[in-house]
Amino acid sequence: MKNLIIYGSQYGTTKRYAEKFAQMTGIPVISCEDIKELAEYQQIIYFGGLYAGGVKGLKKFIKLLKKDIKVVLVTVGLADVCDKENTDNIKNSIRQQVPERIMKNMTVFHLRGGIDYGKLNFIHKTMMTLLYNKVKNLPEEKKTAEVKAMIDTFNQKVDFVDYDSLKPIVEEIQ
Repeated sequence: MKNLIIYGSQYGTTKRYAEKFAQMTGIPVISCEDIKELAEYQQIIYFGGLYAGGVKGLKKFIKLLKKDIKVVLVTVGLADVCDKENTDNIKNSIRQQVPERIMKNMTVFHLRGGIDYGKLNFIHKTMMTLLYNKVKNLPEEKKTAEVKAMIDTFNQKVDFVDYDSLKPIVEEIQ
């Protein structure tokens, strides 16, 4: 079976996971910005960073899928991936972005990434500051796991990368 790893990463955490996964499996890895044609592959492992409710590069990737192939989608975000509410929100967002013909052949995993506010570009830093100011005073019961993670890590550098969390994904593709 011919496999390919594709990643969509804005600041590097997702890229780190994808490159480590490539080392573990021997599967070639490429940025979503460099993909042109996917017809020769039977299985694609897509690592996508979560940004503003979307998965980085997923839209372009979906447009390039011309046939029904096995897709393993791995999201990488800041919020705790053990929190069911958080993963349910991610899955609902994915369902809105991915056609059913692709969803039926897709397995989804969630990994925890990180953030370094010092590396954010002006637009992203401004968006995060506006969002933080909007949600920081919400009543506790209205704060989702994602919002709590954002508040807890605001204006900091945090790294939750755990390469051991790749092992179930390796098992899935073998």
